Amino acid sequence: MSLSPEELRARVLHRDPAVLIIDKPAGLAVHAGPKGGEHLGLYLGALNFEARRPPELAHRLDRETSGCLVLGRHKNALARLGELFAQGLADKTYWAVVVGRPKDEGGLIDFPLKKRESKFGWKMETDRKGQPSATRWRLLGSDGRLSWLECRPLTGRTHQIRVHCAAIGHPLVGDSIYGRGTGTLAGDRLLLHSRAIALPYHSAKPPIQAVAPVPEHMRAALAGCGFEES
Repeated sequence: MSLSPEELRARVLHRDPAVLIIDKPAGLAVHAGPKGGEHLGLYLGALNFEARRPPELAHRLDRETSGCLVLGRHKNALARLGELFAQGLADKTYWAVVVGRPKDEGGLIDFPLKKRESKFGWKMETDRKGQPSATRWRLLGSDGRLSWLECRPLTGRTHQIRVHCAAIGHPLVGDSIYGRGTGTLAGDRLLLHSRAIALPYHSAKPPIQAVAPVPEHMRAALAGCGFEES
């Protein structure tokens, strides 16, 4: 997919001299893959505003994940943001639509994760010898067939929410890697959205906060689970 400068600027959720937060669309990679192709880095020049240089990524989202993505506008900002993410101080909230209804109303998924490579590619898997990984979750609504979860990753492992939800028996809708054959239920797009983020960037000021609107491709599934636009 491609974005015009106007379309990208319209997706800015927060802007200050140090930090930009944008609403990344699903389907757009944040950086170039091994085979090249369209990626967000090609368009960041549209977000210079008054700065001399375009902003740079402070973290990453998967290609098919939409929502809050943080950018640093200069080297000091990127260093500070890197500290916040590395220390687990960035408060991240995701919305996910998963298969089935969990028997509990919420909980903590605490399964270490490890990358496994094969001749067919790589994937993450739970492994007691892997890196510590924890996700707190809460059931927000369900129609019995699908459920709407709020997921708050306490660590920042690759594919963490996707692997953790699958590990408790409720893979994300549209997840062809971890969906165990249910990935196309209710559609072939991954239903994972970075809904909100809070960054304690300044020690003496309130956190920088942003909330990303629900993307069009998730509206029907969320509405079926009880979501209503405020």
